[in-house]
Amino acid sequence: MLLFISGPEILFISLMVLLIFGADKIPELSRGLGKGIRQVKDATEDIKSEIQKSAKNQGIDTKSIKKEIDDVKEKMDDLGGSIKRNL
Repeated sequence: MLLFISGPEILFISLMVLLIFGADKIPELSRGLGKGIRQVKDATEDIKSEIQKSAKNQGIDTKSIKKEIDDVKEKMDDLGGSIKRNL
């Protein structure tokens, strides 16, 4: 589900973008958006690797912490599911 947007709404938004920017600007806008998304992904990967490197240098076991967090998430999902079933 893409941000709770249905087909007709996507078509309407596409039509408005076409009318506002024109057909010649849409590829340029898409390219810019793609570059922006790539920069955000690269930055998050850099931050993640820096955190892991720093944790490794300090002797922190990130795998065990991740496992514990995943266990808590699973327990919360189970609890949430049982609450939804009771409602």
